[in-house]
Amino acid sequence: MGDRELRVSDAEREHVGQLLQRAVGLGMLSLGEFTERMDTALAAKTRGELNAVLIDLPGVRLIGQPAAPPSTFVNSSPAFVKPAPPVPGPNTAGNVIRARMSAVNRRGPWQVAPTLYLNNWMSGVTLDFTEAIMSTQVVEVRVDDFLGSVTLIVPAEATVDLNPLELIGSSVQNKVRTGPPHGPLHLVVHGRMRWGSVTAKHPFMAQWRRLMGR
Repeated sequence: MGDRELRVSDAEREHVGQLLQRAVGLGMLSLGEFTERMDTALAAKTRGELNAVLIDLPGVRLIGQPAAPPSTFVNSSPAFVKPAPPVPGPNTAGNVIRARMSAVNRRGPWQVAPTLYLNNWMSGVTLDFTEAIMSTQVVEVRVDDFLGSVTLIVPAEATVDLNPLELIGSSVQNKVRTGPPHGPLHLVVHGRMRWGSVTAKHPFMAQWRRLMGR
């Protein structure tokens, strides 16, 4: 069985829907085209069916298909080229998250290395540090992302610096303190985000208590 025949999950359908919404915002699709493709995505059962709604979007290249022509939009990203894996360093084994059209979640008491590498394409990655086991106070997150999303959930006293991140057609929401480091965790996010989004926030209950003044 090839990749095109693999079954898809609701999370994959939802992520493709987000990509289609972004394409509308960039003027790549009309509202009518968006509605038609969204119906197809929601009804898709295999990756082949789901890929069909993205195949002609600029910069997207799918397995077994020719690349779509580069976009003529101002400030658009060049055609997607499979990025090189991160340069290995000391103790990088297990520090790399590499996803393709997938949803990745790290929660609970997972081990956090001093440097994490995110090399993702059309994927949603959530890193929850609230119960994570740290080896250092400062953690570097090096991002190479295309058409994806990264969500960082941190404890109440943590700080997150997203300023070094290079953005191309992307958005950033930092809902926590930037620094200087003063709590148990300080994240510094480097690298490049192309046509995606990065969000740093506290857990939902912590945000709710803060809004209620508790």
